[in-house]
Amino acid sequence: MNLLESVRLAIEALLANKLRSALTMLGIVIGVGAVIALVSFGQGVEQYIARQFQSLGANLLFVFSSTPPGGGPGDVKALTMADASALANPLLAPSVLRVSPQYDVFAVVAAGRNDSTMNVSGVTPVYQDVRGWYPQYGRFIEETDILTSARVAVLGTSTATDLFGPGVDPVGQTIRINALPFRVIGLMEQRPGSGFADENDVVFVPISTAQTRLTRAPMRDGSYRVAFITIQAVSEGRMDAAADEISRILVERHGIQYRDQEDFTVLSQNDLLSVVGEITGLLTIFLAVIAGVSLLVGGIGIMNIMLVTVTERTREIGLRKAVGARYGDILLQFLIESVVLTVTGGLIGIGLGFLAATVGSALIPDLTLTVTAGAILLATTVSTMIGLFFGIYPASRAAALNPIDALRYE
Repeated sequence: MNLLESVRLAIEALLANKLRSALTMLGIVIGVGAVIALVSFGQGVEQYIARQFQSLGANLLFVFSSTPPGGGPGDVKALTMADASALANPLLAPSVLRVSPQYDVFAVVAAGRNDSTMNVSGVTPVYQDVRGWYPQYGRFIEETDILTSARVAVLGTSTATDLFGPGVDPVGQTIRINALPFRVIGLMEQRPGSGFADENDVVFVPISTAQTRLTRAPMRDGSYRVAFITIQAVSEGRMDAAADEISRILVERHGIQYRDQEDFTVLSQNDLLSVVGEITGLLTIFLAVIAGVSLLVGGIGIMNIMLVTVTERTREIGLRKAVGARYGDILLQFLIESVVLTVTGGLIGIGLGFLAATVGSALIPDLTLTVTAGAILLATTVSTMIGLFFGIYPASRAAALNPIDALRYE
């Protein structure tokens, strides 16, 4: 008996019990659909995070304080404005284009009867150039504001809406930060919204104001601490050189005598993206494994139904063997029935996964959920292998039946 004849017989046998065949496929449909949907979600989150890092600016490096190996919290030496000034020296760091120190204060921001508890970011004028983010109305923080520790603020669009209502121009208005009055001098451009974090929900003040008026951040040497420093390299090709120059300057300034004892960390956008990519990759695998459990359950269901089918069709098997059907013919017929079940279920599951990705993209516009060719190939391969694996035992059991015993079976 040829392959096409075996396929025809398998399809006829499955159609003879439509409801049972449909219920048997259900586990495979749900499993394949869940795997595709969750893998698409994981990849969508990874792509979203990559876009967020790219939107920070070009050729950026981030410098944070950190605990030296073997040290404790007391061994952490804070980054300071003096460190930022040294890193901005073109003679010491020729590969560095711009340096933007930042100091954040958790504060209550209010206007009229509206208030919000949020991070207020103390920044310098160069921040807007490093981030490529500029005011749409008014102006940004200037050097004069830094020198005088002026009580001025620049708002993000979401913050302005929360404090003053939609459509109100906040420039020239007064807000209160920790009960201190600040004059609004600018409104930032609208950044793309996000279902995870709103970049427009922000308040910028001069960094000296944040360090002296909103909190006290002086060091023993008279300099002021900063939370972190964002550095823009001259070009993408010189980012490694910029990182080396940053490390050399800070090692000297912090008096570090041995390698691997640094109390700071220098990370590039690619470093951060790589770390996040590893985390989201593991999350995607974890989600796929959870969804794969339903595939296993579906496979067991197929084996169970195929064993029932073998029992029901014992006399048919005996009759076919009596008229000349060989071991391989019977084995092939039942294997094909199993594979047809799983492949059909897999194809329906692919459609279900595609539908879930489409609905997910509509509900969460920030995520681009797509069903890749690799996911489709994986789902088809896995469903076929499940059909073969869980169909072998019932098929071999059917093929091994003694024709005389089979014909006598009631």
